[in-house]
Amino acid sequence: MSLSQALSLMPRRALLEGPTPIQRLCRIEDALGSSLNGVRIYAKRDDLMSLGGGGNKLRKLEFLLGDATAAGADTVIATGGRQSNFTRLTAAAAARLGLACELVLAPFVPREGDEYDRNGNVLLDDLFGARIHSLPAGVNSTRFAEERFEELRLAGHIAYMATFGGSSPVGSLGYAACALEIQTQSNDLDIDFAEIVVPNGSSGTQAGLVAGYRALGLDTTRVRSHSVLAPTASAVSTTVEIANAALTLLGSEASLSSNDVNLSGDQLGQGYGVPTPAMVEAVRLMASREGLLLDPVYGGKAFAGLLADISAGRYAAGDAVLFIMTGGIPSLYAYASDFLGANHQPPSKPFLTP
Repeated sequence: MSLSQALSLMPRRALLEGPTPIQRLCRIEDALGSSLNGVRIYAKRDDLMSLGGGGNKLRKLEFLLGDATAAGADTVIATGGRQSNFTRLTAAAAARLGLACELVLAPFVPREGDEYDRNGNVLLDDLFGARIHSLPAGVNSTRFAEERFEELRLAGHIAYMATFGGSSPVGSLGYAACALEIQTQSNDLDIDFAEIVVPNGSSGTQAGLVAGYRALGLDTTRVRSHSVLAPTASAVSTTVEIANAALTLLGSEASLSSNDVNLSGDQLGQGYGVPTPAMVEAVRLMASREGLLLDPVYGGKAFAGLLADISAGRYAAGDAVLFIMTGGIPSLYAYASDFLGANHQPPSKPFLTP
């Protein structure tokens, strides 16, 4: 059975308008000049999805909420950090589908104050009508969500628990479908991408892509990620576990090992949600040269990783590289103080050095 046929058998609720476009980042290429060594940079615009502000989590939610509605759920519970993109989009998708939504938000990032606690995604969670459980430090969010699930059951509701980041085997099917979408677009554009670059947080995006690529009989190491949450070994292990479970759901007998996962931990810095100078400059470069926005937690660090790889000569002259823009733009407003330096001047030359 083909990947397309296998995916068609899975419960799914449409939340996207169709394939997201791929565009070349010509202005960034011009800015990088000879340091590019002829590498071509493309972006797949998963930030352009219209629902809830867009972003990669909608691909996961198509299958998660398909699973939920197939089970007759009337309420969805999602967990995440204060500025979780996943919880924001879960709230938006639940509003679209007429489901009640409860969000369990925990302080996973060492930041506080109104800029972080009341702005960005948190503001949107409220606007989308979700019931928000904002937990203090030290409270186990998973346990709280499980207890709330049981309370709802006893009250006669059918609740559905959405895994952190949507990165369950079911959720990762969204990016198995994306692997098929990318391959179709690659053929249509006649571009053979040397690598597809993504951030790896809760691992579901990369897991889905590598599961999809394995199901298509393609090289899974073309999917390169930059970890923004976990140390390298842990991120690889989680990615393999989710990807193999996704392959099982797809009816595939194929399997993956750690050797099939291409992941770098060089951009993690001091941890999840903690800004790095390279991230700030990568976000500024994309904004000032292309007029496009990256988020500070995921895309900013991953794009910094791509730029560092180019600088280090990872790619051959003429290679095409595809960067997946995973969205998360609302969180920029929660990190305003990291970008609004009074004396900042945009660099006249790109920050890459050979």
